[in-house]
Amino acid sequence: MIYGLILSLIAGSLIGLQNIFNSKVNERAGIWVTTTFVLGMGFLASFLMGLLFEGKELFVLHNMKNWYWISGIVGVGVVFCLTNSTKILGPTYAISIVLTSQLLFAMLFDSMGWLGLEKVPFSPKHLIGVLLIISGILIFKLNGIRFKRIKLVKNQSSKI
Repeated sequence: MIYGLILSLIAGSLIGLQNIFNSKVNERAGIWVTTTFVLGMGFLASFLMGLLFEGKELFVLHNMKNWYWISGIVGVGVVFCLTNSTKILGPTYAISIVLTSQLLFAMLFDSMGWLGLEKVPFSPKHLIGVLLIISGILIFKLNGIRFKRIKLVKNQSSKI
């Protein structure tokens, strides 16, 4: 379990880091070049790592369902949406919303047993946890808006 927690923490930090890099590439190259570059580099890195660690086993796909192949197409949507939302909302707010959305959909998929997942019973404590996270994001964002207004009022009053 500790290993899973550590990997999750690393994944979260890497998603935040990648999001910032994607945003910077997008400033210079545009969204479709960014998406192609990110996914192309990801393909190259994962292909080379797969060859290094798995060798020929990399190409053995045991009873994989055909519809699992759409994962790459989903990845295009992830990079496109996340890069644009970061440009519009900023990294912290965009990632907060993305993580909340991930949590809500993971909870839905788990509780319904969709996509071959083992069905996990839904409980009120799950909903309360997600609502607390959403509340935190709203407080974070609303506090930022309030701070900007206070700063704006102070700047206007100092000019008078």
